Amino acid sequence: MDFSTPKKRQTGEPILPMINVVFLLLIFFLLSSQIAPRAPFAITPPKLEHGETLTPEAVLFMAADAQLYFSGAEGRDALAAVVAQAPELEVLTLRADSEVPAREVAALISRLRDAGIKAVSLTGTGP
Repeated sequence: MDFSTPKKRQTGEPILPMINVVFLLLIFFLLSSQIAPRAPFAITPPKLEHGETLTPEAVLFMAADAQLYFSGAEGRDALAAVVAQAPELEVLTLRADSEVPAREVAALISRLRDAGIKAVSLTGTGP
């Protein structure tokens, strides 16, 4: 029988500090990111070639079939909801599908301007 002290096992590198750092980074990125609202239907936006981006106060969605959506309201109700908020809005962002004819978008922008919207910003994707 051997009653001598057992040999110590060789320990690996401690991984706990690395796990802590990874979780802290994950929490930091989750807290510092901006979560945008999801579109109520699939939208393929037109491509933006140049211009400034604005921080939107309100977003009006326009589907390929020219259906409108704004803050839970659809169709004519969406347009009425935008018109009701017109005095409070500085900028209205219009997210229109690229399949919507330009004349429909122009007509909608004209109606929005007549309703008192000061600025309408069309969103798009980069090149």
